[in-house]
Amino acid sequence: MPLSDKVSAANRINDLLKTVLSNSGLRLKYKIVVNPPNGGDPSWTPPDIAVDFAGPDVPLLMERNATLMHSLEMLAVKALRLEQDEHDRVSFDCQNSKAVRREELRMAAEVAAEKVKKTGVPYTFAPMNSRERRMLHMTLSNDAELRTESSGEGMRRCVVVYPKDYKPGAVKPFGRRR
Repeated sequence: MPLSDKVSAANRINDLLKTVLSNSGLRLKYKIVVNPPNGGDPSWTPPDIAVDFAGPDVPLLMERNATLMHSLEMLAVKALRLEQDEHDRVSFDCQNSKAVRREELRMAAEVAAEKVKKTGVPYTFAPMNSRERRMLHMTLSNDAELRTESSGEGMRRCVVVYPKDYKPGAVKPFGRRR
Protein backbone atom coordinates (compact mmCIF):
# COMPACT_ATOMS: atom_id res chain seq x y z
CA MET A 1 0.00 0.00 0.00
CA PRO A 2 1.67 3.21 -1.07
CA LEU A 3 1.15 6.15 1.25
CA SER A 4 -1.36 7.88 -0.98
CA ASP A 5 -3.66 8.35 2.02
CA LYS A 6 -1.35 9.43 4.82
CA VAL A 7 -4.12 10.01 7.35
CA SER A 8 -5.46 6.48 6.84
CA ALA A 9 -1.90 5.12 7.18
CA ALA A 10 -1.41 7.12 10.39
CA ASN A 11 -4.66 5.66 11.74
CA ARG A 12 -3.45 2.14 10.94
CA ILE A 13 -0.19 2.86 12.80
CA ASN A 14 -2.21 4.18 15.73
CA ASP A 15 -4.31 0.98 15.81
CA LEU A 16 -1.17 -1.16 15.65
CA LEU A 17 0.55 0.74 18.46
CA LYS A 18 -2.54 0.64 20.68
CA THR A 19 -2.67 -3.14 20.32
CA VAL A 20 1.07 -3.70 20.79
CA LEU A 21 1.41 -1.37 23.78
CA SER A 22 -1.71 -2.58 25.57
CA ASN A 23 -0.63 -6.23 25.19
CA SER A 24 3.04 -5.65 25.98
CA GLY A 25 2.61 -3.78 29.23
CA LEU A 26 5.01 -1.08 28.04
CA ARG A 27 4.27 2.28 29.66
CA LEU A 28 4.64 4.50 26.62
CA LYS A 29 2.72 7.32 25.04
CA TYR A 30 3.16 8.44 21.47
CA LYS A 31 2.27 11.24 19.13
CA ILE A 32 1.75 10.68 15.41
CA VAL A 33 2.37 13.58 13.02
CA VAL A 34 1.54 13.53 9.32
CA ASN A 35 3.88 15.63 7.14
CA PRO A 36 6.23 16.82 9.91
CA PRO A 37 8.52 19.79 9.12
CA ASN A 38 12.21 19.15 8.40
CA GLY A 39 13.39 21.81 10.82
CA GLY A 40 15.26 23.75 8.14
CA ASP A 41 17.81 20.98 7.50
CA PRO A 42 18.29 20.68 3.70
CA SER A 43 20.26 17.43 4.05
CA TRP A 44 17.26 15.64 5.55
CA THR A 45 13.91 14.86 3.98
CA PRO A 46 11.30 14.34 6.69
CA PRO A 47 9.14 11.20 6.62
CA ASP A 48 5.49 11.36 5.63
CA ILE A 49 4.51 10.04 9.07
CA ALA A 50 6.51 10.57 12.27
CA VAL A 51 5.83 8.86 15.58
CA ASP A 52 7.42 10.23 18.75
CA PHE A 53 7.45 8.18 21.97
CA ALA A 54 7.56 9.31 25.61
CA GLY A 55 6.92 7.69 28.98
CA PRO A 56 8.51 5.73 31.79
CA ASP A 57 9.60 2.84 29.55
CA VAL A 58 11.54 4.99 27.08
CA PRO A 59 14.86 3.48 28.30
CA LEU A 60 13.61 0.07 27.08
CA LEU A 61 12.97 1.55 23.63
CA MET A 62 16.46 3.02 23.51
CA GLU A 63 18.44 -0.03 24.73
CA ARG A 64 20.84 -1.71 22.30
CA ASN A 65 20.87 1.11 19.76
CA ALA A 66 17.07 1.51 19.93
CA THR A 67 16.42 -2.02 18.68
CA LEU A 68 12.90 -2.14 20.14
CA MET A 69 11.95 1.22 18.65
CA HIS A 70 13.29 0.19 15.24
CA SER A 71 11.39 -3.10 15.51
CA LEU A 72 8.14 -1.24 16.18
CA GLU A 73 8.88 0.98 13.19
CA MET A 74 9.45 -2.09 11.02
CA LEU A 75 6.16 -3.61 12.20
CA ALA A 76 4.38 -0.43 11.14
CA VAL A 77 6.10 -0.45 7.75
CA LYS A 78 5.11 -4.08 7.24
CA ALA A 79 1.52 -3.41 8.38
CA LEU A 80 1.30 -0.66 5.75
CA ARG A 81 2.82 -3.02 3.15
CA LEU A 82 5.37 -0.45 2.04
CA GLU A 83 7.97 -1.42 -0.51
CA GLN A 84 11.60 -1.41 0.66
CA ASP A 85 12.36 1.89 -1.08
CA GLU A 86 9.43 3.48 0.80
CA HIS A 87 10.47 2.44 4.32
CA ASP A 88 11.81 5.90 5.13
CA ARG A 89 8.34 7.40 4.70
CA VAL A 90 7.54 6.29 8.27
CA SER A 91 9.84 7.18 11.17
CA PHE A 92 9.66 6.36 14.87
CA ASP A 93 11.71 8.49 17.28
CA CYS A 94 12.25 9.02 20.97
CA GLN A 95 14.12 11.70 22.90
CA ASN A 96 15.07 13.36 19.62
CA SER A 97 17.53 10.50 18.97
CA LYS A 98 17.26 10.72 15.19
CA ALA A 99 18.02 14.47 15.17
CA VAL A 100 21.06 13.75 17.33
CA ARG A 101 22.11 11.03 14.88
CA ARG A 102 21.68 13.43 11.93
CA GLU A 103 24.00 15.91 13.67
CA GLU A 104 26.54 13.13 14.35
CA LEU A 105 26.45 12.18 10.66
CA ARG A 106 26.84 15.80 9.58
CA MET A 107 29.91 16.20 11.79
CA ALA A 108 31.35 12.86 10.64
CA ALA A 109 30.84 13.94 7.02
CA GLU A 110 32.72 17.18 7.66
CA VAL A 111 35.63 15.33 9.30
CA ALA A 112 35.78 12.77 6.48
CA ALA A 113 35.66 15.55 3.88
CA GLU A 114 38.60 17.34 5.44
CA LYS A 115 40.59 14.10 5.69
CA VAL A 116 39.94 13.26 2.03
CA LYS A 117 40.84 16.79 0.89
CA LYS A 118 44.03 16.79 2.94
CA THR A 119 45.25 13.31 1.98
CA GLY A 120 43.63 12.64 -1.40
CA VAL A 121 42.67 9.20 -0.06
CA PRO A 122 39.01 7.99 -0.15
CA TYR A 123 37.18 7.51 3.16
CA THR A 124 34.76 4.61 3.73
CA PHE A 125 32.04 4.98 6.37
CA ALA A 126 30.70 2.03 8.34
CA PRO A 127 27.61 0.36 6.83
CA MET A 128 24.36 2.22 7.50
CA ASN A 129 20.75 2.29 6.41
CA SER A 130 19.58 4.08 3.27
CA ARG A 131 18.24 7.10 5.17
CA GLU A 132 21.62 7.74 6.82
CA ARG A 133 23.52 7.15 3.57
CA ARG A 134 21.30 9.69 1.84
CA MET A 135 22.04 12.22 4.60
CA LEU A 136 25.78 11.80 4.01
CA HIS A 137 25.37 12.15 0.25
CA MET A 138 23.25 15.30 0.68
CA THR A 139 25.61 16.82 3.26
CA LEU A 140 28.58 16.46 0.93
CA SER A 141 26.77 17.14 -2.37
CA ASN A 142 27.72 20.83 -2.55
CA ASP A 143 31.44 20.26 -2.06
CA ALA A 144 33.01 20.71 -5.52
CA GLU A 145 36.24 18.95 -4.42
CA LEU A 146 34.54 15.67 -3.49
CA ARG A 147 32.15 13.02 -4.73
CA THR A 148 30.33 10.28 -2.83
CA GLU A 149 29.18 6.82 -3.81
CA SER A 150 27.37 4.02 -2.05
CA SER A 151 29.23 0.73 -2.08
CA GLY A 152 28.39 -2.82 -1.02
CA GLU A 153 25.14 -4.74 -0.82
CA GLY A 154 22.33 -5.07 1.71
CA MET A 155 23.36 -4.65 5.35
CA ARG A 156 26.97 -3.98 4.28
CA ARG A 157 26.11 -0.97 2.09
CA CYS A 158 28.16 2.10 3.00
CA VAL A 159 29.19 5.53 1.71
CA VAL A 160 32.63 6.21 0.27
CA VAL A 161 33.90 9.79 -0.04
CA TYR A 162 36.34 10.35 -2.92
CA PRO A 163 38.37 13.31 -4.14
CA LYS A 164 36.51 14.60 -7.21
CA ASP A 165 39.09 13.35 -9.74
CA TYR A 166 40.01 10.13 -7.90
CA LYS A 167 41.28 7.26 -10.05
CA PRO A 168 40.43 3.77 -8.68
CA GLY A 169 43.36 1.68 -7.52
CA ALA A 170 45.54 4.72 -6.86
CA VAL A 171 45.37 4.46 -3.05
CA LYS A 172 43.55 2.26 -0.53
CA PRO A 173 40.62 4.02 1.25
CA PHE A 174 40.75 5.16 4.89
CA GLY A 175 37.94 4.28 7.30
CA ARG A 176 36.24 1.00 7.90
CA ARG A 177 37.86 -1.97 6.20
CA ARG A 178 35.52 -4.22 4.31
